Amino acid sequence: MTNKEWFPTAKFGMMIHFGLYSLIGGEWKGGRMKHIGEWAQSYFRIPNEEYGALAKAFNPVLFNAEEWVLLAKEAGMQYMVMTGKHHEGFAMFDSEWDDFNIVKGTPFGRDVIAELAEACYKHGLKFGLYYSQELDWRDPNGGGYKSGHTNCGCMSWTNDWDFPDNEAKDFSKCFEGKIKTQMKEILTKYGDLCLIWCDTPHLITEAQSIELYDMIKKYQPDALVNSRIGNGIGDYRSCGDNQVDFNHDVGRKGCIAVGDRTGLFECPATLNKTWGYKAYDTEWKSADMLIEIKERLNAQGINYLLNVGPDHLGRIPAPAADILREVGNRLK
Repeated sequence: MTNKEWFPTAKFGMMIHFGLYSLIGGEWKGGRMKHIGEWAQSYFRIPNEEYGALAKAFNPVLFNAEEWVLLAKEAGMQYMVMTGKHHEGFAMFDSEWDDFNIVKGTPFGRDVIAELAEACYKHGLKFGLYYSQELDWRDPNGGGYKSGHTNCGCMSWTNDWDFPDNEAKDFSKCFEGKIKTQMKEILTKYGDLCLIWCDTPHLITEAQSIELYDMIKKYQPDALVNSRIGNGIGDYRSCGDNQVDFNHDVGRKGCIAVGDRTGLFECPATLNKTWGYKAYDTEWKSADMLIEIKERLNAQGINYLLNVGPDHLGRIPAPAADILREVGNRLK
């Protein structure tokens, strides 16, 4: 069965946001952010020099790839999507581009992506990777610099605190350097991938989106590519974040009415309010709610990709794990 044939049968997957932002946990120098935790660097406008120093303290000694994979399977999930690199620019894999990665830049020194890929293979779970193909706050030419602030109004799409001259930025330099280098790395080092999950296209041109898509298909011909690669390209549609009601969310950005949909669809959503770990976000959805959402989405032909955010030690929060196990037990 090809991944295109498999995808609509998968129904349920686990997304994981894990990076340096997990160490911050939504708090910085006495401040506490109101919004999603993986945006901490932008929210607090943390200079790269200070943010980069966090790598020296990032040591998730309780990370256990098999525990994560087995939890996903207990919950009834069929695939896992892990953040290879989020907007902060920190790679959760061993990259030759620079030392700003978990293997070369931290005391942990292990390749989280490699361990997860192996555990997924061992236990029969499909594995996919998230990669932020435009936004990169570490790179002086990271994208998003013509878009101002996010819809939250307090976070910049681009790093305009270290690199304030947006007019001098050239995304093509970031694209030709870091983005293409690291995309090839994740495509060639971790075995068969069921999908590549791109995000937040702004300045990326149609030609660049096509080039990335073609690269993915060259090295991973059966991997699916989501629509957030940009410019109307991709094998399936990633809906809006937490867009779980297609009948009532029409009008939201990225929303398509049920009757107007064709092709493959997936809804990325969170178990609490955040994607990256925030210690004080305890607004967990109940098992009842998760099952209702899953069954409703699945009945409309939409996969439910449910996110959890591990803490800085590599632990999936205990309340989240308990809820996922309850979902799995009831789905059986």
